[in-house]
Amino acid sequence: MASVFTFDPNPPRVSSPWLRPEDSAKNSGTGGSSPSSHNEATQAAELEIDRLEAEPQEGPIEYKLHLLLRGRRKYEMMSTSIKASGSRSKTLRQPPAAMSQTRQTRLQQLTTQLLWRLQQSSPYHAKARGDLVIPKLPEDNESLQVLENPQRLLPGLEESNGALYEIGVADDGEFIGLTKDEMDESMTTLKIIAASLGCRVEVQRMKVVGDCEWIEQLSPDDESPGEQARHHSDLWVAEALVMPVLEPQRGLNDSSDQVQGQRGSSVSPAKDASQTEQLRVSIIGPTTSGKSTLLGTLTNGTLDNGRGSSRINLLRHRHERASGQTSSVAQELVGYKDRNIFNYASDDIEAWTDIHDHAETGRLVFLSDSAGHLRFRRTIMRGLVGWAPHWTFLCIAATGGSITARGPHSLSGTTDDLGDMADSLNLALTHLDLCLLLEIPMVIVVTKHDVATREALKSNLNQVFSRIKNAGRTPKLLMPRTANSGVLTEIAISCQQQVLKDVAEPLSQATSLLSIVPVVLASAVNGQGIDMVHTLLGSLPLPPPPTARDYVPLALNPEQPAALFHIDDKYELESHVVQTSNRASDGKAMVVAGYLRFGRISVGDRVVIGPFPADDEEASGQMPRDHPSPGYGLSISHPSSSELARISSQNAVPASTVKGEWHHARIVNIRNLRLPVRTMDHGQAGTLQIMLDEVGAPTDRDSEVEQVKAFRGLIRKGQVLAIPSHHMLDTGLSLQAASGFTATFKDPRVATNLASGTLVNVYVATVRTAARIIRVSRLLPESRENAEEDDVFNMAENIELDPVNGSKVEPQYSIALDLLSSREWIEMGSQVVLMGEESRIAWA
Repeated sequence: MASVFTFDPNPPRVSSPWLRPEDSAKNSGTGGSSPSSHNEATQAAELEIDRLEAEPQEGPIEYKLHLLLRGRRKYEMMSTSIKASGSRSKTLRQPPAAMSQTRQTRLQQLTTQLLWRLQQSSPYHAKARGDLVIPKLPEDNESLQVLENPQRLLPGLEESNGALYEIGVADDGEFIGLTKDEMDESMTTLKIIAASLGCRVEVQRMKVVGDCEWIEQLSPDDESPGEQARHHSDLWVAEALVMPVLEPQRGLNDSSDQVQGQRGSSVSPAKDASQTEQLRVSIIGPTTSGKSTLLGTLTNGTLDNGRGSSRINLLRHRHERASGQTSSVAQELVGYKDRNIFNYASDDIEAWTDIHDHAETGRLVFLSDSAGHLRFRRTIMRGLVGWAPHWTFLCIAATGGSITARGPHSLSGTTDDLGDMADSLNLALTHLDLCLLLEIPMVIVVTKHDVATREALKSNLNQVFSRIKNAGRTPKLLMPRTANSGVLTEIAISCQQQVLKDVAEPLSQATSLLSIVPVVLASAVNGQGIDMVHTLLGSLPLPPPPTARDYVPLALNPEQPAALFHIDDKYELESHVVQTSNRASDGKAMVVAGYLRFGRISVGDRVVIGPFPADDEEASGQMPRDHPSPGYGLSISHPSSSELARISSQNAVPASTVKGEWHHARIVNIRNLRLPVRTMDHGQAGTLQIMLDEVGAPTDRDSEVEQVKAFRGLIRKGQVLAIPSHHMLDTGLSLQAASGFTATFKDPRVATNLASGTLVNVYVATVRTAARIIRVSRLLPESRENAEEDDVFNMAENIELDPVNGSKVEPQYSIALDLLSSREWIEMGSQVVLMGEESRIAWA
């Protein structure tokens, strides 16, 4: 199944049937003529068109003779009426049929038709979430203008490229035409139904195609009752484009009662944000440990056949299916509510939005798989550091341990020893040490329990338990129930009671979620332990809600924004690209994926995004210099050579001196785990569609398009999207990127493994970049703020005595780093992992 952050690069386009193929090519910007000459040529070509081809394109076009809510009048003569032979006649042979439907029924049908047309041009072809809002018509003598104001966009239509309406055109493309009053009424009706869906109407063209005559019976109230008046009028056809309104509309943030009153409907509007509890879980482990198989069983509700059948839908590349080794990051969603499990095994669940609906007020678990093979080590760090998971599920094969890896728990082997290390228990223990070092709440899933011998299982568990206890944590073995031969759709009461008693309640009373490490014996083949894994996913406690002051108070970090979104990936979404005779635009919107660390972001918010390369020469001199590649060993650095620290300071340049480093944008669309919402809260993951402010002063449209496309290429993983705080706005402070920073370590072994001039990879939040160590120094216990500049390798002791009470105090070590590739915005106090090329550290 596709990733949650995958967008269709070629969404359906809306192309006007008035355009010929050569006109469409010119309109898309490939022609060499000037815009003025092109418009003149297009208008001249339109005058020659006397009918449209019936459905000549793939885009969603609706040929509507009229959009009236009443029946048409009877005409004495219409120059556009059609004989059976196809020739034109001055006499109306077939009068228009009378309207047999009520006005409200007719309006409901037209609204449903427009919704279907808008869905046709959506990249996902997905149904709009929420109830369809049908405007309630007032009395005939009241004005309809109040219903023409666009309301809140119906969730699910954000990526729609719009719909074209050819009004006054028969189904076969023949021009029939409407009188001016009929055309005005049709346009008013179209604006009303578009506004109810949160869209606007843009008239693209209007043309006179004929004339008509009709007789109007004068009312008895006139001076001459019973007399008739003959009227003559032109017949018009028009093309109207219906587009979603992404900009927030004034007056739409009122209470639900006010919104219902405006729309005239008793249906409550869609919710602004997802209120369902969300848990992010990363599944890691060495290759052949059964990570992808476990994820497939959890999400699809089907057991494995012993040869990887349950994970087929998770694999995204052909080489993954051929080799059986995962190299990409698969992401899936599972819902829990009242002991019910909501995954693809449910009959009425086809997409993530269905899981959102069923698990509302319950819990959503966002599961992220990762690779286990050595050549894909970066995905391991991405899952553990980049996505900031609430819990980590470490998979360890119960059959592993027969082969020993080189070195003390090393992951730095070459391609020659990859096969020898594949099923090694030492490789799994290295992943365990990494999770313990990163201080992430953890669950250990011992997979392949059905084929493990008792002796091997006991030996492996003893080594795992010893590591956990040495780290100061308590392992808790959860014994599985009997095997499940069928599809698991509900959590058993016995499993729920056991997890609550042994895990959930003790963790709620403990001061840290790190105190207990649950251990589950599971098998994806016979289903043993799968129900226990589901129970843990639905019952594990969440960490406290993140805030902007978790690490550093305001006095030490006054430039902390009000909301911070870490960008993990980007997607180009050419939204709202429409080809008409007088308009051809390239959408400026783009999509960034990641998670919101703290704060709240809503549609319409003004944000800053960056840091980008500087524009001026003065700032470019303050940027890091170009350096050669750190080499093979560093580019695929291994977790066993990592160190964990906290960032204590940054080498920042005042933002006012770096022109073009931060750009302003506006949020136009939010999807929280594929669910269209108006607001994303802290700790939630999803995608943001942003509309950039003007990036320059282009001379023509083509130069603007090129600027936007060039700017898109500068967006990268590791950047941030933020809302400045009130303090920053009042004081004029701005976000400041850093060309280097200083990290503080507690482990004394960092002094013997990292030296000045060493090249390392830096992992902090979604940032992954190369850096060079400038200085390694020791922080004295009595003066932690000032680093001692002596060479740490000449120290006689690694432990100092506290001068106050004489107790032993471990010193801290400060490492100053210079970023080699680009400036980064790094939150002070956040965790940082350094991964060197040859260093090896055996953690206690």
